[in-house]
Amino acid sequence: MTILAYIEQRGGQLKKNAFETITAARNLAASTGGKFSALLVGDGVAGLASQLAPYGAADVIVVEDARLAQFASGAVSTAIASVAAAESANVVLISNTLHGKDLAPRVAVKLSAGLVPDCVALELSDGNVVATRPVFAGKARIDVAVTTPNKVFSLRPNVFTATVVEGVSAAVRSASVSFGEKDFATRVVETKLNTGKKDVAEADVIVSGGRGFKGPENFNLVENLAEAFGGAVGASRAVVDAGWRPHSEQVGQTGKTVSPSLYVACGISGAVQHLAGMSSSKYIVAINKDKDAPIFGVADYGIIGDVFEVLPALTQEVNALHGK
Repeated sequence: MTILAYIEQRGGQLKKNAFETITAARNLAASTGGKFSALLVGDGVAGLASQLAPYGAADVIVVEDARLAQFASGAVSTAIASVAAAESANVVLISNTLHGKDLAPRVAVKLSAGLVPDCVALELSDGNVVATRPVFAGKARIDVAVTTPNKVFSLRPNVFTATVVEGVSAAVRSASVSFGEKDFATRVVETKLNTGKKDVAEADVIVSGGRGFKGPENFNLVENLAEAFGGAVGASRAVVDAGWRPHSEQVGQTGKTVSPSLYVACGISGAVQHLAGMSSSKYIVAINKDKDAPIFGVADYGIIGDVFEVLPALTQEVNALHGK
């Protein structure tokens, strides 16, 4: 089995999911007795290969083109499929980020491959890769085996823990891909990011607020606790739909799927759509004055109380622990 791990980079920077994808590819290759290669696509990205070596990437393939300075899903998917075909890679791994959700089905079509999205585990069974993924808004999980010769799996971020290995150096190879004009028919021309705020998809600690805060003017309580933890601010769908918080902070089935070490749900009842986006967190703390709120059913720790009283006291204690 030959595995190709697409390594996502943005603006010449690798994110946490890049190292998770490498680790997943390395572990899968070890279990199959096969080999894996990492693929970087962009403009001037060859220098990133050295950052992948500590995670076991001994073979790094680079596709570079000045037109790839801005993300173009058509061109990137063409590059992935072309390299996979040239390398006879029958398994392609892609992180299930916003970009990955766009790329994975395109690559699957180009390779006539079966696609399993949003995988939370990959195992080998009877010589075939079996992927585990959540279904029914996270209430159940299913094991899926792909029967096509080529297979594409997109991996849920923050689930496959990145681990370092010793004694690996990266050999970098360049691959030539013929792009057509249609590959660049749709491309990103500008990206605007909130400065000074952590992305909930990347944060190790998330403090989320719901309708229990009664209005956007009270969300400073969530912000203060998130700052005390050094984490990110999240929000429920109801809060985002009401215009209290930006969509970039939404956690849930129609927002972002997160798996931080600590998730603090404040004033969130725990609708199944929200649980689908955060139930894989390592530790969940729920703060709600309704003792029967569904969120307590998935929480590791629960505080039954008013968020307007609990959060200031909790923030003070966390700050004290950090000597603030």
